[in-house]
Amino acid sequence: MKRLYGAYGSNLNLKQMKVRCPNGKVYGKGVIKNYRLLFKGLPLNSYATIEPENGQEVPVLIWELEEEDEEALDFYEGYPRFYEKELIEVHLQTKEVIKVMVYIMTDNDEDRININTPSLRYLNSIKDGYLTSGFDLSYLDEAVSFSKLKGGKNNG
Repeated sequence: MKRLYGAYGSNLNLKQMKVRCPNGKVYGKGVIKNYRLLFKGLPLNSYATIEPENGQEVPVLIWELEEEDEEALDFYEGYPRFYEKELIEVHLQTKEVIKVMVYIMTDNDEDRININTPSLRYLNSIKDGYLTSGFDLSYLDEAVSFSKLKGGKNNG
């Protein structure tokens, strides 16, 4: 059974996804409206997630996954402990609105509840995905700025 999955973090990176999900195929691009991209975790070791916020939007690359690809991503994402799965509306570039599965960080782990900044390596992996997907880097820059601001003194 195939599943549509919306990637907004390191799974935007085509090279990494080829390893993680060898049967995965890019389905399209779109945005999740009224959500914000941010980073949660420990200082300089935070990971991407999204949270509802009116007026914000998050670009996503939609993947069509086989069952074994989704199982591999579940393992990679630490599902269900670190990330949970939700079906969420995505507005495609074609103007079509579809529901896709996304991973959203849980509050189940104390090390992942605080807003903080990502490592440079992780951030560059996402940046590479933004560039190859043709996404505007301002979304990513804003997410890092927001996370630095909200993380406060924890961010050096």
